[in-house]
Amino acid sequence: MKLVTDFTEYQILDLNNGKKLESWNGIVLSRPDPQVIWKKEENALWKSADAIYDRSNTGGGKWQIKKNIPSSWVINYHDLKFNLKLMGFKHTGLFPEQAYNWNLIREKIKSAGREIKVLNLFAYTGAATIAALSAGASVVHVDSSRGMIDWAKENVKLNGLENAPVRFLVDDVRKFVKREIRRGNKYDIIIMDPPSFGRGSKSEVWNIETDLDDLLKDTAELLSSDPLLFLINSYTTGLSKTVLEDLLYLHIDSKYKGIVSSDELGLPVKNSKLILPCGIYARWEGEK
Repeated sequence: MKLVTDFTEYQILDLNNGKKLESWNGIVLSRPDPQVIWKKEENALWKSADAIYDRSNTGGGKWQIKKNIPSSWVINYHDLKFNLKLMGFKHTGLFPEQAYNWNLIREKIKSAGREIKVLNLFAYTGAATIAALSAGASVVHVDSSRGMIDWAKENVKLNGLENAPVRFLVDDVRKFVKREIRRGNKYDIIIMDPPSFGRGSKSEVWNIETDLDDLLKDTAELLSSDPLLFLINSYTTGLSKTVLEDLLYLHIDSKYKGIVSSDELGLPVKNSKLILPCGIYARWEGEK
């Protein structure tokens, strides 16, 4: 497992009874997490929560605000900055464990010694986009949600990168990729963070178990003649990291000489030996 231990403004304070208690640059949140299946005596830290997300028995949920907190606030990871907000489906707009991948992306771009084009699919609020832009790459950022695109633009501006070479597109990822194939566009790094289920910009239905194989097969055609990285993240609990490796072997490594690897991502709990598993990744890396 790859642990992120240098995100100083984000900390997991405790895990208990299906929930995680976190500090996001001093704002303490209690949120559900399906990995926390144990129950133990609850310590006093939980009373410090500024907001609690209560899941409904009928689906969804809502935030219970305990103290005055801003509608948005900033968290820093080294030189990167991100806007956070309390979203209706328990999220804050950032996945801190992905800092491991941000570092990898930046390292690949900086060490390439040439101009690098990045394609970020299911790009959410743009953390990977900002990492790539900050390292000097150009980025095409695709997400089906106008709200997430607007949030990503906020993050880009927050980092002083509004004049960097980035294109934002509200689009269904599968349709966009097919159009890019017809256009003949190529990318040196491709990143994707597909949800388990979702809907495209025109309500197209996405299911990772039935759609990911075809998407990878198509997206492989967008790699340049000398690609650096193809990275897939997944939070689908029933999907093994070995399956993601297999897909990369089938669609990427069969065409390009490189190395395929995968692992879990995790976050440590402060003053504890506990680790919170936070999904999996698989990647293909071009051999130097």
